[in-house]
Amino acid sequence: MITVVGIGADGWAGLAPGSRAAIAAAEVLVGSPRQLDLVPSGDPVASGGRRRGDASSSEHNGRVGPERITLPTPLAPGLPALLGRLEGRDVCVLASGDPLFYGIGSTLIRLLGPDAVRVLPHPSSVALACARLGWAVQDTPVHSVVGRPVEAIHPGGRFLVLSADGRSPAAVASFLTAHGYGASRLTVLEQLGGPVERRLTGTAESWSFEDLDPLNVIAVECPEPPASRVPGLPDESYDHDGQLTKREIRALTLARLAPRPGELLWDVGAGNGSIGIEWMRSHVTCRALAIESHPDRLARIAANAAALGVPGLRIVAGRAPEALGGLDAPDAVFVGGGLTVPGVVDACWDALRPGGRLVANAVTLETEAVVAARFGTLGGDLTRIAVARAAPVGGFTGWRPAMPVTQWTVVKE
Repeated sequence: MITVVGIGADGWAGLAPGSRAAIAAAEVLVGSPRQLDLVPSGDPVASGGRRRGDASSSEHNGRVGPERITLPTPLAPGLPALLGRLEGRDVCVLASGDPLFYGIGSTLIRLLGPDAVRVLPHPSSVALACARLGWAVQDTPVHSVVGRPVEAIHPGGRFLVLSADGRSPAAVASFLTAHGYGASRLTVLEQLGGPVERRLTGTAESWSFEDLDPLNVIAVECPEPPASRVPGLPDESYDHDGQLTKREIRALTLARLAPRPGELLWDVGAGNGSIGIEWMRSHVTCRALAIESHPDRLARIAANAAALGVPGLRIVAGRAPEALGGLDAPDAVFVGGGLTVPGVVDACWDALRPGGRLVANAVTLETEAVVAARFGTLGGDLTRIAVARAAPVGGFTGWRPAMPVTQWTVVKE
């Protein structure tokens, strides 16, 4: 059994009795250098909370404290080997705040299973920040730039950002300013709960604070509400060359693809990336692969994904079906291009997980013939979609129809 103890900037003094006892009873204490330094050396209970390095705290009646081991860097590849070396020993791992909130507790449970890990949480940085600001935790969106690009933030309204280091506030301020949110109010909360807690406030466009503590949380208040995550963003939201699934068709297509948290989409013949982008915008854990062969469109997909808050969209340069080999199995597939290429539909269908959805949109007679034939063999639904938009006709207004779309949807049993 591994015990994970959350610890705050207030260190040993802020720990609950159960957390202190778990640390004192451990054979091995694992954590980052900063976290380890918050725990007194020797027998931590007997030392009265003195920090490592105090001469009087090295031993107590012959009781020497747990062996201290620093977490590997980078963490993900080094952690399994460390756990293997410590198997069979009584191990306590230190985590910042709540170990299950963007913390190592979740990683350990994923590796070892929930029955092998005991978690003793401390108030998270989000709970402390909301307490200082008077914000309701359940109403406060949280973004993280720890191991993630700043472009992953969805600006708008009021939210918190978990910083990677002391440079994160300036990076967030620059990002907000570049995207038209320069008037946003930023409050940086350093060393929350610790003896040197500090608050800094300014606007994104005038942010000039330097030498910030790496342990900080950023509170952002944008004057504008956040952009909707409902599928069907305006076509003007995308840089495109005309190869774009239009707004109304896009909304209907995403409804048929039915994104669920954690699922993976293949966007085959991605064009300028709109389907994969809006799939990922539906939930923070949704993933997508955009498969596209046109060089200019590859650059546009990357730019659109960054601008719309999903820089994690993975772009696969190549032509289906060859480019599909070796990719992770999808939970849903959208075929927006390449329907008439031999082998494309077969490769997508074979790779699709059970219960997965395949959606294909046909505009030409040739692609319509393909989906009609596949409907005949695999079943599913065929839907004819016609959209018309009001447009000037001389001095009057009339309907200007778009090309009709035949949409085939099928679920793999």
